[in-house]
Amino acid sequence: MTCGPDLAWLAAPVSAEDLDAELSHRRVAAGENRLPPACAVVVALVVYALLPAPVLFTSRLVIPALEILLLVALLATNPRRMTRETRLSRWASTGLATVVIGTNLVSLGLLVSELSSKSSSGGNLLLAAMQIWVTNVIGFALLFWELDRGGPVARRRVRRDQMADADWRFSQDENDDTVHEVSRTSSKKSGWVPIFVDYLYLSITNSSAFSPTDTMPLTSRAKVLMAVEASAALVTSLLVVARAVGSLGG
Repeated sequence: MTCGPDLAWLAAPVSAEDLDAELSHRRVAAGENRLPPACAVVVALVVYALLPAPVLFTSRLVIPALEILLLVALLATNPRRMTRETRLSRWASTGLATVVIGTNLVSLGLLVSELSSKSSSGGNLLLAAMQIWVTNVIGFALLFWELDRGGPVARRRVRRDQMADADWRFSQDENDDTVHEVSRTSSKKSGWVPIFVDYLYLSITNSSAFSPTDTMPLTSRAKVLMAVEASAALVTSLLVVARAVGSLGG
């Protein structure tokens, strides 16, 4: 007589044939679509180009031009689907996300300085705060997407036993032992792997709740990145609130 559920299947070995077969029905077996992250980059560079002059640390078009060059290089490697990768393309993709994040954090610092000045124009700078928040979400989503489990190309073509360690644990990674209509979409049973939209959602919730929601960071770098993003979002939100309260007080 047993006192609980039979958990022997959890220790059952997975054959190499099963792991190879899983690749053929993985969520991104045909390659992840390039369009969503490319559109996100375009939104980020347009939003940056429209920032008020006081929160720009260089010429208005320099950073967007650099981002366009990096994006064009990435589109040349994978114009429609994420199926190929070189060391240069990986560096370019990571560099693009880093440029978006870095320049946005500098703009946030300039925004803090401007809003601390009594002579600053409140309306334009409050709009700039919203623009910085949006760019913060996009930049970190791009970086999360590029780093986790070796990146989008690795998540398509690498067997799970050879894939890089996960930086984040999504709900689908742990729901294989629930009711059938839930478990059939789990990573273990359906070949589910995260795509850009999943990382964008992760970034939005982290910037809104200032903490993990349904997706947990597993590595030190994931925790550091989420802490930086949440801190930047919190500062931006506090600036908006403080300015609004100040306006009410005359």
